[in-house]
Amino acid sequence: MPLEAGLLDILACPACHAPLREEEGPETPELVCTGEGCGLAYPVRDDIPVLLVDEARRPA
Repeated sequence: MPLEAGLLDILACPACHAPLREEEGPETPELVCTGEGCGLAYPVRDDIPVLLVDEARRPA
């Protein structure tokens, strides 16, 4: 899931505004929040990050 160059530099977690990192999720690729105490994982569907808190997976 290579995102467009520089995209991660401008994207942030909508819940806490911390930077995001790419990870391979259980079903789809995800962008995971790096903020302490947050850790929400946002799905990437069809190479488009879905940065909606309601769609995010809570940390285990």
